[in-house]
Amino acid sequence: MKMDLPYRILTLVILGFLFTSCISNVKSIQPIRGLPEGTDGFAWWNDTVFYEIFVRSFYDSNGDGIGDFNGIIEKLDYLNDGDPKKSGDLGITGIWLMPINPSPSYHGYDITDYYTVNPDYGTMDDFKHLLEECHARGIRVIIDLVLNHTSTKNPWFIEAREYPESPSNEWYIWSETNPGYLGPWDEQVWYPSVSGYYYAIFWVGMPDLNYTEDAVTNEMYNVTRYWLQDVGVDGFRLDAARHLIEEGKKQADTTSTHQWWADFRTFYKEINPQAMTVGEIWTTNYAVTDYVEGDELDMAFNFDLASQTMKNINTGNAANLWAAINSSFQMFPKGAYATFLTNHDQKRVMSHFMGDQEKAKLAASVLLTAPGTPFIYYGEEIGMTGDKPDEFIRTPMLWSSEKYAGFSTVYPWESTISNYKQFNVATEASDPNSLLSHYRTLIGLRNNHAALRVGDYYGLRSDDSSILPFLRVSKEETLLVLINLSKEPAIEYKLSLNQGPLSGSYKSYPVLGQGTLEDLNANANGGFDEYQPGMEIPANGLVVIQLRQ
Repeated sequence: MKMDLPYRILTLVILGFLFTSCISNVKSIQPIRGLPEGTDGFAWWNDTVFYEIFVRSFYDSNGDGIGDFNGIIEKLDYLNDGDPKKSGDLGITGIWLMPINPSPSYHGYDITDYYTVNPDYGTMDDFKHLLEECHARGIRVIIDLVLNHTSTKNPWFIEAREYPESPSNEWYIWSETNPGYLGPWDEQVWYPSVSGYYYAIFWVGMPDLNYTEDAVTNEMYNVTRYWLQDVGVDGFRLDAARHLIEEGKKQADTTSTHQWWADFRTFYKEINPQAMTVGEIWTTNYAVTDYVEGDELDMAFNFDLASQTMKNINTGNAANLWAAINSSFQMFPKGAYATFLTNHDQKRVMSHFMGDQEKAKLAASVLLTAPGTPFIYYGEEIGMTGDKPDEFIRTPMLWSSEKYAGFSTVYPWESTISNYKQFNVATEASDPNSLLSHYRTLIGLRNNHAALRVGDYYGLRSDDSSILPFLRVSKEETLLVLINLSKEPAIEYKLSLNQGPLSGSYKSYPVLGQGTLEDLNANANGGFDEYQPGMEIPANGLVVIQLRQ
């Protein structure tokens, strides 16, 4: 039975007062500050190796079959024990948490309340404790901020649908009749309801918010302030960033969307100048760069490079991969793109390579030595497999060969991968040749060498078509990186650079790899001609050489 409008308004006022009181209590939680800024004038996120976590699948601390905040805390020493002198941890320095707000769906991308956490994962105090523990180890934490849409079970949408005359009706996009046009992927985007058709670009259960309504922007600014200022997160991964505001039938990359992000940047930087945003802009780099060239987002994910990395490592095509890395470095502003191999929406790396561990190691070598801020999807470092549907890409983390892969003491929310007895953290941690050990080595290398984190990039030429060669040059050092995409070792090879930053003669020292090295002499253009390092590059291997004067 529907209440009359005056009574509903009175009820909403009372509920709003109670809600505000609850929020004010939570606001007593103080944010954590004081982590160092980045190297050589770059932002802190350019120094960071991020690790993407689906909380539901990481570790269950209370035996209910669902991962939680306290579970992450229990496993933080695996990710980063806070002691840079030790090498037993993975060494990551940033965490991206997939949605942590209440949601009727397991994945959390249809949010019902932006001001609290999913009770499946714990309490706000639990989350705050997680932040404190992460920051104590030098780990920054960003969370998914889903601004494009809500859940149909969000009170905002329920009010809008049931009472078209209410102010909240303007928070969504409506039409009395079905406009009939489809979405960007030829999917249905208009859905019927008691109040007409509503627009939902991703799914019937995720109605898009209407950002032509100032009240929506104001509310999401409040949400942003709450998480940055009152809770203390370090930034946001922005879901579906290119679809925020539609202009007629144009549903992506609109002028209005770009302007909204520019205004949003001004807003959140006033709250915390060191807050970071990274956008999910799943399209070609020609469109992605528009979001980071001006005053919009700090970074955007480089989907083009991820695709080319996976494709060309699979085929062993070093030339195409070389071209893709060069193109990205030239197209984007410095420090403005995030690199990854796959994420929670894509086939896992090991499934893509059909179980080939050497290819998985090669992919990691490229990810962690080439330019860009790297993001690792949980379980990638131990070779977890998974393919569509999405639930099978987001299965529980494999911690040990024990029952339920050490994820829980009870049957988990989703079945663990069947090969967990072979591929798990405990087994691989003690194997120096494992994929996990390879990731640990590479992350440690990146953390200890500024050139790999923030250095300029110079793509080299080689007479061996299987070699991916490049220089990384920072204020502190110059590194020569050589990746062999062949199943055969590279023994005799020559490297050239037409123009570069070098001058004079350089001694060569092995950083990763073994062998005797020849000196390098730069030419008049700052490059070099047919340099022969003399060090063998193992099959599917990586060599890193430091050049010193």
